[in-house]
Amino acid sequence: MMSADANVIRAKGTHVGALVTLDLPDDSPVLAMPWIITFGPLDDGDDWEPVVCGPYERAHALSLAETVVADEDLMAVVEPVLPHASVDEIRNEIELAKAAAADDVDEEEYEFDDSGDVDVSLDDDLDDLGDDEDLELPEVEPTPPPSPDEVRAGFARIASRLSAGV
Repeated sequence: MMSADANVIRAKGTHVGALVTLDLPDDSPVLAMPWIITFGPLDDGDDWEPVVCGPYERAHALSLAETVVADEDLMAVVEPVLPHASVDEIRNEIELAKAAAADDVDEEEYEFDDSGDVDVSLDDDLDDLGDDEDLELPEVEPTPPPSPDEVRAGFARIASRLSAGV
């Protein structure tokens, strides 16, 4: 089961594609789970089925996803695989997800007046930019991808953890 904090996502964008993943604390047990990457179109107008790859260790998944989206107009979603072993565990996780979604909807069920202008700041450092200034984002270099041997070793570690029930 993932905590409520797991609903927070971290998006890392390059000048071409985008990577989205969960923002988890360093001690989260979710970090040790196997992770998958779903590659899909960045633009809703593109019409092709997403490609799901994995499982990988998290660091490998992030590195592979960063490398792929750095050169292509793609969205990569890196997320953990929940290795539930029973129907009851799966149903429980589905109910938890539904409850979390219902809580999100309840929080959004209020009326507000959006007719006026609203000042929004993305970052305190950006407050000083004038309306006419162009915002230049730094180029983000992907981390070097793991070698195929490193990925295969990760597969073995994942298989070992899954068979041990961790």
